Amino acid sequence: MGAASSTHKAPKAPQKKRVCIIGGGVAGMACAWSLSRYPESFDVEVVESLPETGGVASTCAVSTGEEINDQVQGGAPSYRNNLLFFKEFGFEPHPVQFRIAFGRGEAAWTNHSDSALVRRLQPDIARFGRLLRWVHRLEPLFIFVPIDRLLRLLRFSEAFRTEMVLPLVALFFGTGNQTPHVSAAVIARVFQDPQLRLFEYSPQRLLDQVPTMFAFPRLGEVFAAIAAALPSVRTGVRVEGVQRSAGGVTVTDASGASKQYDEVVFACGAEEARRLLGSGASRLEAALLPRVTYFNDLIVTHRDEAYMERHYEFVPQQRDMYFVRTDPNDKQRIEMSFNLTMYQPHLQGSPPIYQSIFLDDSHSGGWTVGAIDKAKVLKTRMTRQFAHTWKHFATWVPFVQFLQGRRHTWFAGGYTLFNTHEIATMSGLAVADRLGAPYPFAHDKLAEQQFDSFMKVAHGLFVRRAPAVPQQGQGQGPPVTVTSKKAA
Repeated sequence: MGAASSTHKAPKAPQKKRVCIIGGGVAGMACAWSLSRYPESFDVEVVESLPETGGVASTCAVSTGEEINDQVQGGAPSYRNNLLFFKEFGFEPHPVQFRIAFGRGEAAWTNHSDSALVRRLQPDIARFGRLLRWVHRLEPLFIFVPIDRLLRLLRFSEAFRTEMVLPLVALFFGTGNQTPHVSAAVIARVFQDPQLRLFEYSPQRLLDQVPTMFAFPRLGEVFAAIAAALPSVRTGVRVEGVQRSAGGVTVTDASGASKQYDEVVFACGAEEARRLLGSGASRLEAALLPRVTYFNDLIVTHRDEAYMERHYEFVPQQRDMYFVRTDPNDKQRIEMSFNLTMYQPHLQGSPPIYQSIFLDDSHSGGWTVGAIDKAKVLKTRMTRQFAHTWKHFATWVPFVQFLQGRRHTWFAGGYTLFNTHEIATMSGLAVADRLGAPYPFAHDKLAEQQFDSFMKVAHGLFVRRAPAVPQQGQGQGPPVTVTSKKAA
């Protein structure tokens, strides 16, 4: 009898995890990029309904031919993850000295010079500094307390509340006319948190410096480069439904075509995620997602300098970039405008282009948009933003972690905490990390610290990061620096 023959089957290669990311804004693209660094483990596809990726970080041409970044503009040097992500594709931030003009006439003040209003409200300003320190120390007690209610309770003057605090908060958090309802604890962080601080508090003037911020380059070019580096990006595709089962996820688009995936990442807004889940949403998803409240804003890009002079403290030689006004008929409501040519690097040397934002269309009767000369309007756009009210932090943020990873489903975007490009970037990296793609920027300690803090909020205190796996050429560069550069 001959020797028995034996055969050995080659071991199967580990199966790739198929991931569908719905939404091509910075959250979705950061998630896709981080996963795509491990092509042996992930098969990643981004699906975006718009013709281009970037979401609200968009570049568009105006009627006179210039290209502008017309929604997302830039941020603070503390936005480490956002800056490092863009640096991976060769894009550097453009530093600017951030100059703001608030109010008009007797109510005018700036972050760079003295004013009659600041002198008159100096006692309130000094008291506010002490309040900020107490709120920061006792943050858990104040997270659900609206800033306007707290200031009223402590008898701060109406002028201080409506001419100084509310316009300042509205500008930096994008909270618009919901600003009175913003959490006092969140506002304290802008002044007190060493990682997130935007301004140095001054007991004499409230703001003590012109900070160095950054403006983005052409965002259309940034996201085109990111998309080109990803394995699969489908733009102009509207998703109509997401069905989940024990075996994975089925995503159906408007044409009726369906594809199977192992995991789905909702990197779109909470409203869109709820629509796509439909009747298949869990009880928790159905209860929580509608708690993210949205409002419609109108953005008008124009060259009407006369409008700026009539409605703002507009002094061209001061080289102010941002302008904020309080509605004289309703002190709780504001409007804001920007001089884009003062800080967008690709507009340097162009004739002035202004952008005015009119907040919450349910109050459009009080808007001053009708005062803009229609012949000087370059572009209009409606946009939808969520509100950072205390309810957002009380009824949504603490519970996001309980949605993550359930039924092969993940959530990413600024709405998971608050609406900054940095938060959106971290939210995408966090989902990628949970799926098994290690955090890419551990070499930058501030970026890593911020990421870990976000993970605790959006994914839970006891979630462990994926173990680091070195990737040649990825995430090994020096930390991003934004150096001071005086406006020319």
